[in-house]
Amino acid sequence: MSLMRTIALINQKGGVGKTTTVANLSAALAARGRRVLAIDLDPQSHLTLHLGAEAGTATTGIYHVLTEGTALSAAAMKISETLWVVPSSIDLAGAEIELVSTVGREQLLADRLAAETLPFDYVLIDCPPSLGLLTLNALAAADEVIIPLQPHFLALQGFGKLLETVALVQRRINRKLRVFGVVLCMYESATRLAGEVTDDIEEFLRHGDSSTPWARAKLFETRIRRNVKLAECPSFGKTINAYAPQSNGAVDYEFLADEFLALHGDMTDTEAHAQAVSTARKSSEAAPPSPAASQQQPPATAAKGPAKTPKPSSPAAAANAPAGTTDVKADPQAAGVVAEGKSQV
Repeated sequence: MSLMRTIALINQKGGVGKTTTVANLSAALAARGRRVLAIDLDPQSHLTLHLGAEAGTATTGIYHVLTEGTALSAAAMKISETLWVVPSSIDLAGAEIELVSTVGREQLLADRLAAETLPFDYVLIDCPPSLGLLTLNALAAADEVIIPLQPHFLALQGFGKLLETVALVQRRINRKLRVFGVVLCMYESATRLAGEVTDDIEEFLRHGDSSTPWARAKLFETRIRRNVKLAECPSFGKTINAYAPQSNGAVDYEFLADEFLALHGDMTDTEAHAQAVSTARKSSEAAPPSPAASQQQPPATAAKGPAKTPKPSSPAAAANAPAGTTDVKADPQAAGVVAEGKSQV
């Protein structure tokens, strides 16, 4: 892919899966041969830690990029052959105050990205849980926005405000900005609330105004299920595909990466075939057994001996019982009941 795409993952609500998605989606894309740069724009440095880099140890990072004009290529730290990260540090928390008198401070990151030709296919930006200057820098630099969202009522409440901010940035700063999609994280399919929130988002996106930046946005079909392995892997400085490649979390981010590439038109024939096979396998595993297969299963009581047929409350009930429910040869008592019923009739 020759054209570098810059994607900001934002949500002003914390704990919805932004950092987890940036780290694991970046790793999954890199595993597919795409050259990925992850930018940690959060002073908490969680993305830096998640990818195995020690926060505050790098001589340069995103703080120096924004405040001193350091080139992104010089600040990038290599994680693997196809994955790099621009680390963060606690110093970034003071950047908003330091840059208060800087003209065009909301476009500093965009200027750094445009200042050099970077050898990446995708740039993924992890934003802080706020709509301050750092997030504005991400929106000004991005081509697209992905919104990680937890399917809860309070998370849905802030969704509208977030879209308003994106629309404002598009009108005043970055005309090319658009919402690419919404990805549901910590999803629990067994809850009614998750289904209701999902339906609300799909309905909203389906009937959106064509003039808005989210007019072509979609809800990703891949749901990131709640999985303890996703919570464990950052403490080891590993992504989920390195820490627990067979876990639900790893499987979900593999599917998300395939869907992401497919929507960008960036899949080889081999990858498309592999995705189709994986999707078919996943669907077959999730589908309930067919009625024919269910009928072929031995009865649960077969191992415990023949089931005893309860005595009908009346001869009429015995006469009207479905065929096969009473074995008169095997149960003499039942045969007597049937004979008695016939004599009364």
